[in-house]
Amino acid sequence: MRTRTAPATPADKPSVNPPPLSRAMVLLLATVCGAAVANIYYAQPLLPVISRALGVSQGAVGLVVTVSQVGYALSLALLVPLGDVLERRRLVTALLGLSALAVLGAAASPSLGLLLIAIAVVGVTSAVAQIVVPMAATLVPDHQRGSAVGTVMSGLLIGIMIARTVAGVLAQIGDWQLVFVFAALLMAALALTLRLVLRPVRPSENTAYPKLLRSVLALVLSESLLRRRMALAAVGMGCFTVLWTASSFLLAGRPYEFGPAVIGLFGLAGVVGAAAASKAGRLTDRGRGRQVTTGGLILLALSWPVLAVAGVGGPVGLIALTVGIIALNLAQQALLISHQSAIYRRAPHARSRVTTALMVSAFAGGTVASALTTALYPLAGWLGVSVLGLVTALAGAGVWILELVHPSPAEPLAAPSAADDIVAPAGRPAGAGRVSSRREEVGCA
Repeated sequence: MRTRTAPATPADKPSVNPPPLSRAMVLLLATVCGAAVANIYYAQPLLPVISRALGVSQGAVGLVVTVSQVGYALSLALLVPLGDVLERRRLVTALLGLSALAVLGAAASPSLGLLLIAIAVVGVTSAVAQIVVPMAATLVPDHQRGSAVGTVMSGLLIGIMIARTVAGVLAQIGDWQLVFVFAALLMAALALTLRLVLRPVRPSENTAYPKLLRSVLALVLSESLLRRRMALAAVGMGCFTVLWTASSFLLAGRPYEFGPAVIGLFGLAGVVGAAAASKAGRLTDRGRGRQVTTGGLILLALSWPVLAVAGVGGPVGLIALTVGIIALNLAQQALLISHQSAIYRRAPHARSRVTTALMVSAFAGGTVASALTTALYPLAGWLGVSVLGLVTALAGAGVWILELVHPSPAEPLAAPSAADDIVAPAGRPAGAGRVSSRREEVGCA
């Protein structure tokens, strides 16, 4: 027997176009995303500093990155779906406040064990960024959606890159704890600002939490488009994590031997790539999402031979590293925007839940890549992790070739309840037969 939920109010239905969102509000949401997710990346350029301060090995301190990714992935699976059933302004501001407390705990940690616990909590609360992205998609009309998602996602990736620069500069001025104190103050300020200026954002579903989580699995099982985009997201985040986990060790050791401030400045090269990728959202609005994905995967693969040259050191190595960082971050950001635009169009009633599926896959890929990079770098050095990155990118190209040969459905599903998503007649996948009559261009997928 199907369990049906209360129907959404007209204001909540995905089919109703809301008024355009102001540029200032879109930029604020982008800032919230960037600042929230930056919390799990502040430590990356500080790994050599933390290693010396706490008296642990490079391999051990690399667990800081892994633990933050694990916490983030768990939160994506368990917290982000709540964006479809809870009032999102309240949810976002509460998580930002908890994040501030967790980052303060990291700053006060006297040992690696306590630091890992605090960073795990930081990872959990930082998933607020992935609640903000589908919230932004809900707050804007159809014609603004790709551009808004592109801007908010660019803010997210720019925040990650600037985190490295801010962390390096603050650690050079004071110590690594100062970085986390700064992050805590920023979280508190953003929580207050968002509470004051953002109107309440009503949920799109009314269902029990266990059923909500099961509906995520049902969407994954029934939607080939979502599964393939999940695989590509894991590839992109894997490449991204390989680069930024290993580059700190490359730049801190021979032949470069840079301090944390200089290491952090390389994050600015990533900002260039992320900012340039904001145009990908406008291209997806024009029905060119598949071209964006194809170009992003090609660029992702080509970035690794360039990055491999960074191992030789000197001016040539620095130029290669800078160019490779720009290229890889441009590719990764364009791919993420393309993935989210495609799945939001396919499941407009379940944007938080498909975001959960996509980003859990992405950060699972990042977690695996982080662990492999930490283990591989002492054995094979920069060249070894460059080969790892290239192999990962080529795996993504294989997934995309399958999508090009056998395209997934791209037209939007009708808006069932979360319970409808998880219960379907025997022999028919959830969501089957309930497709909107409005067709979207397949090229947008």
